[in-house]
Amino acid sequence: MRRAVDALRRKGQVVAMTGDGVNDAPALKQADIGVAMGITGTDVSKEAADMVLRDDNFSTIVAAVEEGRVIYDNLRKFIKFSIGGNIGKILVIVTGVVAGITTPLLPLQLLWLNLLTDGMLGVGLGVEPAERNVMRRVPVAANAGIFSGGLGTHIVITGMVIGAIGLGVGLSAYSVGNPGWQTMLFAILAFAQVWQALGIRTGSESVLRAGLFTNLPLIGLAVLVVILQLAAIYIPLLQSFLTTTPLAWNELLLTFAAGSLVFVAAELEKVWVRRRAKRSPSTRG
Repeated sequence: MRRAVDALRRKGQVVAMTGDGVNDAPALKQADIGVAMGITGTDVSKEAADMVLRDDNFSTIVAAVEEGRVIYDNLRKFIKFSIGGNIGKILVIVTGVVAGITTPLLPLQLLWLNLLTDGMLGVGLGVEPAERNVMRRVPVAANAGIFSGGLGTHIVITGMVIGAIGLGVGLSAYSVGNPGWQTMLFAILAFAQVWQALGIRTGSESVLRAGLFTNLPLIGLAVLVVILQLAAIYIPLLQSFLTTTPLAWNELLLTFAAGSLVFVAAELEKVWVRRRAKRSPSTRG
């Protein structure tokens, strides 16, 4: 069995091996994932294995693999969301200063955004259920980094999209002397990350096809973030704390609509990913 495991691994396959006897131990040790039987298995096989089935039920292996893939996917989604959004904020601040704006965003406004977006929306992404194709994908290579599979490129592009949208609206308002330009910039970054969180819920399948309400905690947190952001703009106590000014309804709708372009960009990216996958069936979905 060990030779069979070696042969499969040399071909680039990810190998799982199940066994319960002493003679299975070398193959269990050699496999990428060695699975021993918890009830009928020998102590030697259990020591050599990476995982022990307490119920000796093979369907438990499938459930464990699925759960592991969901956790891995959700971790990558949080990284996508958090780093991409922060790159967008950094671009807004750096480019705004270069363009002649001394303080595009105030420190308290940045802290507020991080608490609302990275904190609340990140929690919602962490409980995203399994995607429909989660068990039909090829395994991720053991030596693949967390930014593999185009994740790094996605993060940079998403950050640039968020930064460009924020700067486009904020600088336009600033250039015409709109006193609410900073609040518009503040609002658009919050709304953009709400749309970003909704857009990256799935890897290659459209969110509209997967179901808008399959992750109710995230939907609820997204609504709460929008409500809190509106409170920051229109409630006097928060206005004085965060140095915001009330926006006209057309300005508010503009920031919300502009932020939705992040969702559109995420959906267009998935179209490209699906087309690439058709050309190369082994591509990770």
